[in-house]
Amino acid sequence: MEAFSFSSFSTNTNTNTQKPSPPPCVQVSFHEPSSVGFGFGLSNSTSDLDASDPIFITDSLTLYKGRVSTYDVFGLGNSDLLPGQYEGGLKLWEGSLDLVKILYSLITQPSPSPSPSLSLKGMRVLEIGCGHALPAILAALQGASLVHFQDFNAEVLRCLTIPNVKRNLSKELPELGFFAGDWSEVHKLLLCADNENQNEDAGYDLILMAETVYDISSLNSLYDLIKKCLKKCGGAVYMAGKKYYFGVGGGTRQFIRLVQEDGMMETCMISEVTDGASNVREVWKLSYK
Repeated sequence: MEAFSFSSFSTNTNTNTQKPSPPPCVQVSFHEPSSVGFGFGLSNSTSDLDASDPIFITDSLTLYKGRVSTYDVFGLGNSDLLPGQYEGGLKLWEGSLDLVKILYSLITQPSPSPSPSLSLKGMRVLEIGCGHALPAILAALQGASLVHFQDFNAEVLRCLTIPNVKRNLSKELPELGFFAGDWSEVHKLLLCADNENQNEDAGYDLILMAETVYDISSLNSLYDLIKKCLKKCGGAVYMAGKKYYFGVGGGTRQFIRLVQEDGMMETCMISEVTDGASNVREVWKLSYK
């Protein structure tokens, strides 16, 4: 498996520069062509998607990811983050693989076991900050009936997410949707929970997110988005990320503290990853009390 190392986020140190307005919220068509290459610099056609890299999750699960340059898409060099313009969606972060592995282990764990197996059949799933979208792709492979993919940038969806979906999924696709936009606004395009009429079946059954809690300034809008979209009865969030993101103030513990102070959701740490190659990483489950 390819090693994925954590690199520092590139930020603008000019304090006089105002953060630009976020891009508009848009829905991206599954059939909309990409303007850049996919895989190893090849054209974005179905046959060329075979050039994407295999990720060996377990002996029985292999997923594929594309490689798209931030320079080709955004004209950026070695940058993981450009606030208000690019939020790291073209890089495959460690948390995405952690989340896939945990979900797959919960789905396939033997029965009887200490906890019931996770079933995704018929579920409505949203991945927030999807990028490569491997967790959401796994959900589709495991029988989810609807899978929505959200990223800050429409270009990430067109150039990376959608080609990844096409490469990993067969023609028997669930209902798919691709939505770009800032967390404070994108709920207008997504399935929302029905808070006013107390319809407990509205919203998503499952929300997935990996490496979305890096920036302390965005944690409130992220949590608000979850509360607007998560199904009230039986809905769950599975979140993977680093315990702390040095330099930007975020982390899983900062986000969990926010959730616990709000008091509406239960929090449970599912896994801790200490491989010595990066910051301590965690996987958490959230659900309404």
